[in-house]
Order: sequence, then C-alpha cells, then structure tokens
Amino acid sequence: MSVHRVVVLALENTVAFELGLPHAFLAGARDEHEAALYDVVTATVDGGPVTTSAGYRVLPDGDLSLLGGADTVVVPGVAGGPAMRGEGLPEELTAALHGPARLVSICTGAFVLAAAGRLDGRPATTHWMHAERFAALYPRVRLDPDVLYVDDGDVLTSAGNAAGIDLLLHVVRRDHGSAVATRVARRRVVSPWRDGGQSQFVDRPVPEPTGPGTATTRAWATRRLDQPLTLDQLAGHAAMSVRTFTRRFREETGLSPSRWLTQQRVDLARHLLETTDASVDRVAEQAGFGTATSLRQHLHAAIGVAPLAYRRTFRGSVATGR
Repeated sequence: MSVHRVVVLALENTVAFELGLPHAFLAGARDEHEAALYDVVTATVDGGPVTTSAGYRVLPDGDLSLLGGADTVVVPGVAGGPAMRGEGLPEELTAALHGPARLVSICTGAFVLAAAGRLDGRPATTHWMHAERFAALYPRVRLDPDVLYVDDGDVLTSAGNAAGIDLLLHVVRRDHGSAVATRVARRRVVSPWRDGGQSQFVDRPVPEPTGPGTATTRAWATRRLDQPLTLDQLAGHAAMSVRTFTRRFREETGLSPSRWLTQQRVDLARHLLETTDASVDRVAEQAGFGTATSLRQHLHAAIGVAPLAYRRTFRGSVATGR
C-alpha cells in the first residue's frame, strides 16, 4: 500500500498550533505493523520561510510545486492576510488550490479556500468568531457555523483550531477505519470524537451552579442506547423536573436531550458499522433506532450516506471476512 502524501500549506502568519496538527495526527498514524500511513511535508508559496502567528519562522520542504504531487493538502488557519479581507489570492496560489488533491482546512484556513473559489456552492464551516465576516465576504458558500467540521467529499473544513483535531481524526477514520483513528487519538491523549457542535463553545454567560449536573445521567444513557429512553426517564434519573433537566442539559452540552441522544446513537451505529459485520437490522437495534429504516433516515440526515455505503467507505482494510 502506497503512503498517502500530505502537503501542509503554510502561508504568512499561519497559526502555529494548527500548522503542527497534521504532523501530529496524520504523520503519527500507523498501521498494525507500525508502518506510516501518511507522508507529511510543508510548503510555502515561494519555498522560503514564513513567520507564524507565534512569531517564529518556519523553513518549509518546498514551494507550491509540492501541491501537484499531493493526495491531500491541508490549509491551517491564518491570522489576517488577503483572504480574511476578501482580497484576491496570488494567481499561482489559486491555481495550486485547484489541483486534484483533497483539500482540508482548519479554522480560518476556510477563508483561503473560499478566496480561491473552492467553496462556492458548497457546505463549509469556520470558527464561530469569524462566521459573520466569512458570510459577508463569501456569500456563495453554504456556511454552517454550528458544526465542528464539514466533510463534503474532496473538500473538508473545520471550525476552531481544536476542531482541526476532530477533522484530522475523521480523515484518518475515513481513510483507514476507526481502529486506526482511535489508536492515534489514544497516543495523543485526546478523545476519538467529541459530542455536539461548536455552538456549545460560543460566548455565553456562565450559568450559576444550581445543583447537580447532567453528566452522570449522560453516562448512564450512553450505556443504554439500545433501550427506549424518554425525556421523563432522563430527568427522573437526574432527580430533576423535565424543565430543569432540559435547561441544565442544554447549558452543559449546547444541545437538547433528544438531539444529543440521537447523536450518541448515530455515533454508536457508525462505530458498529466500521468495526463489526452485524447486519443493518442488528446495528439499528443495538444503537437504539429500532428499525433499519429509522437508522437509514438518521444516518443520512447526519452524514448523507446509507449504512451499507458508509460501511464500504469507512471500513476499508480493517473489514473482517464474512
């Protein structure tokens, strides 16, 4: 199996934290024999050093010509620059971003892809703090400011810099299956996936503690996803009224209990589709959807594919024989 070539595009004032993420989470991915699955290099427009947002300079491996041989190009966020002002990019940069490689942006890197015209008519996201500016500068993009990342096939975008971790783990999961992605996450001591969208991180007044939280009930519920769970049951377990429980739950997770529960069931179904040979009917039962029809509807609403198509795409070489 050939090693997947990743080129990280470092522009002037590239965000230092995000610049290192592909090297940590993609270059750190290994197969069961500890062989590297990605070869990660860094490029700048002219091949010369650039200054990062942290003030230090980065010496790249080459110039834009590296993008021509890439399987994936990662664009970390930028602190300012023409893309964030709605100005045009250099012609050579725009041309390089229109190559055949899969594109991945982190945080404000989405501004660069938008400025190059790669997001026109497509769903995308960026950091919630910059969403209003992004929407004004690039109205042709179908911006979703509430999600951690968007996978639109050959172009993927993520929200704030830590959401870049979520997206890169998703890339590994998509390319090589959940077992490899979980192994990468474990080595980096991060969660393989996070609940909710970035709306839970939007500035809001911190609620005053008014009693026990909902974390214990959420843990209780995740162990019983195969069972019917009503709002009354959840509130009863937390020893709260439905009204109080719903308010506290949203304060702590950024989601309603029903939406959170559906998300947990979708995540469990995805895990079962990736790691087992269970039938779609059986996966639907274990994940608490009841029927294969319900699972198909929820999975399609969440990620736009049917269960068997998802299994074919994400299991890859980790699939077991029937």
